[in-house]
Amino acid sequence: MDATPNHFGLADPASSMPLGGEGAYWADGMAGMRWAALQDAAAAVAVLAGIAPQPLPACLRDLPLRLPRLSGWRRRAIEQGIEDLAAIMEPGIAALLAVRGGGGNPAVPALALWREFEQARDTLAILLPPETHRN
Repeated sequence: MDATPNHFGLADPASSMPLGGEGAYWADGMAGMRWAALQDAAAAVAVLAGIAPQPLPACLRDLPLRLPRLSGWRRRAIEQGIEDLAAIMEPGIAALLAVRGGGGNPAVPALALWREFEQARDTLAILLPPETHRN
């Protein structure tokens, strides 16, 4: 049996709320840790899929630094997008670990999860203001 935790620090496993309660991590600077945890989770999925993930563009790599400077619909959409990414990754990784723990090969479903993650993550870049993409 695989003892690897399946939540990758993305949420409190006892509830469906992010650590610290709804919205708390955006207000107290936890966005960087959450974003880093998502990237670590994605890297684990890439390994299970047998692929090497591409480096993040600077606008996405530095998203937690850019987020406090945003307001209005863009900020809300990006915050929701990060929540959605966590909602995709948590059960997806749990399923991949269950397949692997049962002796199966998780490569094909891991690749599907990777592609879904990558597409959702890249959509966040579209939500950033155009001037953000120059950096």
